[in-house]
Amino acid sequence: MDRNFFLIVMAAGHGTRMGAKLPKQFLSLSGVPILQRTIQKFIDAVPELQVITVLPPDDAHIAWWKNHCLEKNFSCPQMLVKGGITRFHSVRSALEKVPDGALVAIQDGVRPLLSTELIISMLDSFSSNPGLRALIPVIPTVDTLKMLRRENGALVQCPGPEPDRSLLFGAQTPQFFLSEDIKAAYRQPYDVSFTDDASVASRYEIPLAFCEGERLNFKITSPDDLVLAEAVLKIRGQV
Repeated sequence: MDRNFFLIVMAAGHGTRMGAKLPKQFLSLSGVPILQRTIQKFIDAVPELQVITVLPPDDAHIAWWKNHCLEKNFSCPQMLVKGGITRFHSVRSALEKVPDGALVAIQDGVRPLLSTELIISMLDSFSSNPGLRALIPVIPTVDTLKMLRRENGALVQCPGPEPDRSLLFGAQTPQFFLSEDIKAAYRQPYDVSFTDDASVASRYEIPLAFCEGERLNFKITSPDDLVLAEAVLKIRGQV
């Protein structure tokens, strides 16, 4: 493919659900920060990529990450961007660093268990399909889903038929886009319905294509997730 490849790693959150002193992306996963493991997967897959890391906007956390990379000799060249008031605004700021004519992947910094094979497969899809403009990894829903609302602290079922889980899939990252497309999409006004980059692209009428994601490419948001991720690395022999 004749486009340069950019990676935007979203790591601007504070991870309050984790209940730790450090934001979750900086927490150790078998001795290595989650964020570093995530970035390393992309370096292993595409050594020549260009990395843009979006961090919490306060200087203390930016300094923490810089010091870690220096002390641990994590020599990946990165452009560092301060996060905004929402994920939408953080991605928009990062996209300002990406030129038109590139291919860009936007990845959650706390999804460190994706495989290099998934990254390479998604890249190959753009090489083999010149008309492809966006590619989103998804996994099928395996649980029975319920439509509920909260009333006075209790969960109450909403009227109507149950969702058909055979039609429902969970979207993951990395989400791949032509840079000029996704930059234009992020010039739209912010909307609370923009829960991921695909939803922003869809509103802008960028045609989306989908591929099989990976069950273990989950987002680490809670202490239980961290325990599970540690177990996965142990089984894989990556500790």
